[in-house]
Amino acid sequence: MRNLITGGAGFLGSHLVDRLMHADQEVICLDNYFTGRKSNIRNWIGHPNFELIRHDVTEPIKLEVDRIWHLACPASPIHYQFNPIKTAKTSFLGTYNMLGLARRVGARLLLASTSEVYGDPEIHPQPESYRGCVNTIGPRSCYDEGKRIAETLCFDYKRMHKTEIRVARIFNTYGPRMLPDDGRVVSNFIVQALRGEPLTIYGEGSQTRSFCYVDDLIEGMILLMDSNQTGPINIGNPNEFTIRELANAIRGQINPNLFLLQSPLPQDDPLQRQPVIKLAQEYLNWNPKVELRQGLQRTIAWFRERLENEAF
Repeated sequence: MRNLITGGAGFLGSHLVDRLMHADQEVICLDNYFTGRKSNIRNWIGHPNFELIRHDVTEPIKLEVDRIWHLACPASPIHYQFNPIKTAKTSFLGTYNMLGLARRVGARLLLASTSEVYGDPEIHPQPESYRGCVNTIGPRSCYDEGKRIAETLCFDYKRMHKTEIRVARIFNTYGPRMLPDDGRVVSNFIVQALRGEPLTIYGEGSQTRSFCYVDDLIEGMILLMDSNQTGPINIGNPNEFTIRELANAIRGQINPNLFLLQSPLPQDDPLQRQPVIKLAQEYLNWNPKVELRQGLQRTIAWFRERLENEAF
């Protein structure tokens, strides 16, 4: 298989690169390095099965590939709100361009969608049948609505052109190679704790999230791509934790004496987020295996090494 991974130098993309390269497949990594890092895929540069192209998916590209893993888009609020118009263009034009490529060469495309399509949900936990409660004009809309129109494009290409698509709705994922300044709660807490700073909690810390370790997430994506299921299918860990519980778990592994600092809750920040993974269990035979404590240990060890080497 010749695989094209957009956003391949990013957090999720680089882990997917590793998996496919270890499986002796050919990989073309496409990235504009807005949030991706060459260091994430350095080990593969020069390998005969690996090709790295600097490219922005909002511009068309001609390649011959069998499968397209479309992951390109900043996924953390700090990064996607930095240039919201560019974020919306990446979701719409990037997906449009990749679907056009898939149609031309007969490739199968997997879209990395997001649990953000559910917005601040009125149904808990969230099944794929739930259509969401999303603010179309808020500061998070560029990402939430961008991913929703990306899903729409995928299904219109499937209906009109018989394009093979797979849609994964990804819930909160964590692990090595997260950016220290991406504003995501796991990386925020770990970096603050390792630096001996108070852990910043937004609101009361009673909002909930479900945290999936990156290895489990990548396994779910591969199973979906290899299956005959179109989706959308939720890929995430159904175990739910409050943000305060997460903070206590992280400082418990680093420094239990650290303070918790409360700040105002950002606009449109979802109060609850937990996937129903019945479809993934039934159709993909997928279940997350890495428990939060174990995943945090691995992630903390990775961040600690980078801080000690001043890699940030």
